[in-house]
Amino acid sequence: MRLRVNGDEVDVAFAPHKTLLEVLREDLGLTGTKHGCELGECGACAVLVDGKPVLSCLLLGVEADGADVTTVEGLADGPTLHPLQEAFADLGAAQCGYCTPAMLLTAKALLDRNPTPTVDDIRAALSGVLCRCTGYISIFNAVGSVCGLGPDCAADFDATAGKEPPR
Repeated sequence: MRLRVNGDEVDVAFAPHKTLLEVLREDLGLTGTKHGCELGECGACAVLVDGKPVLSCLLLGVEADGADVTTVEGLADGPTLHPLQEAFADLGAAQCGYCTPAMLLTAKALLDRNPTPTVDDIRAALSGVLCRCTGYISIFNAVGSVCGLGPDCAADFDATAGKEPPR
């Protein structure tokens, strides 16, 4: 199978039952994408497929044939971090880091399609990624700082709204 991963054309052979998550981690060594629930409920395995967030645990690897896949390893430009990565680091939004790759990629997809989202837009876009640290406010602030809302854009946001598992 041939696909484009983080800007590089890749030929990879794998068992047809493998998910895209397994292909990325086990066959391509891209371990930034996290195993979570493997049921499509936590969102930790989100990657971008043709620019859209996709739960890689629910997509067979063969379904990505010919696709353009972006993982967290593809966000930085060499040693230069993506602005979202810098904001997450600067504002303490990385926390334990388990959901961070999926949050970053999902936020990137949001900003690519809507460069001027509201805090509610950010919350809706990231609602499919479960933060086990329950620290959504820092994450919303980091995304907001990149799109011009400011690093305190979610300061008045209802913190309890982010504690429910996103659907």
